[in-house]
Amino acid sequence: MGNLAKPKNRALFLASVAVTGAFAGAAVWLFFFVMEHGIDYLWTEIPHMLGVASPELASGPFGFLPYPFFVCLLGGLLIGLYEKLTGAKTDDLNQVMAKVKQDGRYPYDNLGKLSLAALLPLLFGGSIGPEAGLTGVIAGLCSWVGDRMRCFGAEFRELTLLGTQAALTALFTAPVFGFVAPLAGSADGDEGSASDEITIKLPKAQKTVVYGIAIAGGLGTYLLLGQLVGGGMGMPRFEAAVVGNLELTWLIPLALIGTVCGWLYFVSEHASEALAHAIGERPVVKAMLAGLALAICGTVLPYTMFAGETQADVLMETYLTIPAGVLIATGLVKAMLTPALINLGWRGGHFFPVIFSGVSLGYGLAILTGADPVFCVAVCTASTMGAVMRQPVMVVGLLLMCFPLKGIVCMIIAAVIAAGIPLPNPLRK
Repeated sequence: MGNLAKPKNRALFLASVAVTGAFAGAAVWLFFFVMEHGIDYLWTEIPHMLGVASPELASGPFGFLPYPFFVCLLGGLLIGLYEKLTGAKTDDLNQVMAKVKQDGRYPYDNLGKLSLAALLPLLFGGSIGPEAGLTGVIAGLCSWVGDRMRCFGAEFRELTLLGTQAALTALFTAPVFGFVAPLAGSADGDEGSASDEITIKLPKAQKTVVYGIAIAGGLGTYLLLGQLVGGGMGMPRFEAAVVGNLELTWLIPLALIGTVCGWLYFVSEHASEALAHAIGERPVVKAMLAGLALAICGTVLPYTMFAGETQADVLMETYLTIPAGVLIATGLVKAMLTPALINLGWRGGHFFPVIFSGVSLGYGLAILTGADPVFCVAVCTASTMGAVMRQPVMVVGLLLMCFPLKGIVCMIIAAVIAAGIPLPNPLRK
């Protein structure tokens, strides 16, 4: 990156980096804006027009079934037909990162189809995150721009990586995670599993400055558009935790419970992979089966639906009105529902739902133990994410913006415990 031939090209490159970051942040905001309005229309406006009770309470019969059954089954039908007719399949975040790091680019054919494929499962209440498909689309757009600017120097192909960093930062409003995630690679060079061990190769100082420009442009544009126009989403923000003797007593037990919750993710992942393989190339059947599972879970435990970022904010205010058993069951079921949906065709990411699983689990255990709720949430979320990601550094980088620095030591301990306990052999890939 330091070999740009001419000063004007160097200046043009830095300007392009800032513009690429801003473009990625704007694209993330636009996607969330469309998603939020689509969800509001489908899950609030239409039920009001039909005269059914709020689907969030899962209590309003339309005919003889609750409203979520109709929406989720319709979503399964549309998602399956769309995949069958277009062949559009979004890559998960690991696959996107692997392609960007290996090739320095990401394919930008059929980006419109991939955008809709990423949006559909989210609109119909899927317990998945937006990061997978959206990051691929932005990486493709940045590759398209970089290809058209290569006449100014080969370094312009770096725009794909820079745009991806900016997108991840805006997605999670987490600059540390946005910086580290694209630089992380598995120790054996295999990017294919969420449970791979990783190494992080920090860049030279010059590249760090360039990456910082892209990240600042992405996050700044995303936040600015959210303030000016509205919309957008992000990680939940919790108040300071109280860490006393009672909390320290529960630190390891809570971390172990969160680890078990993370293991359930892999139990469901293996089971749903086997089921998807048994069904074969029948995308409509698989997607409708996923819709049925989502509808059942959403009717019994409403918070198992959707990505979870908005629900986490609601849970902060209302968790005391919900039985502890319901909160714990919601966390465990959501951790299992997410990989099942992904493997059955409702493709998306797992970060937001798994974080919400830890939040719900933590609030439920806080009610049972009497420990500080934010402490319980922080430990359970860090351990659940640590068990799933197997990457303590990235877990802390992702959650750093959620919890005050006072609780970071407890989060690190919980994430290290969860990631350090080997997965049982049947759960390994």
